[in-house]
Amino acid sequence: MPSPFEFRLRVRYGECDAQGVVFNARYGDYVDIAVNEYIRTLFGDYQHLLDQDLDIQVVNLNQNWKTPARFDEVLCARITPGRIGNTSFALHLAFHEYRSGRLVMGADITYVMIAPSTEAKTPVPDRIRTLLEQGAPGTLISHAGEQRSP
Repeated sequence: MPSPFEFRLRVRYGECDAQGVVFNARYGDYVDIAVNEYIRTLFGDYQHLLDQDLDIQVVNLNQNWKTPARFDEVLCARITPGRIGNTSFALHLAFHEYRSGRLVMGADITYVMIAPSTEAKTPVPDRIRTLLEQGAPGTLISHAGEQRSP
């Protein structure tokens, strides 16, 4: 079975608090950045959704911190599809530290599909549902610039 979609990012100095660890509110940013890359992988440019009078809005975000992340560490966000309802869908994220593999945080996020023209919920179209069900296994996107050994 292929590995799940993975997005890597490096913790920047300004994202850390007085204790020298990632400030808790930054994890919401990390979830958003990772999901944007996931959505881009599934659907292409985000504008592609908007051109179909489709958009997504967060309706629920749960985060569960396990261990602290620190400046200059590389975090790997692994994303897998969750439940897909009539007008909503969920994604599961697990953030691991790249070198050690330790679990830093888990997150579950739920989006509702809307039609921007009416600002109302709309059913998840079949073609979008299929892409969400398949996910993006084996895809790796890195913004971390980490070095890899051959």
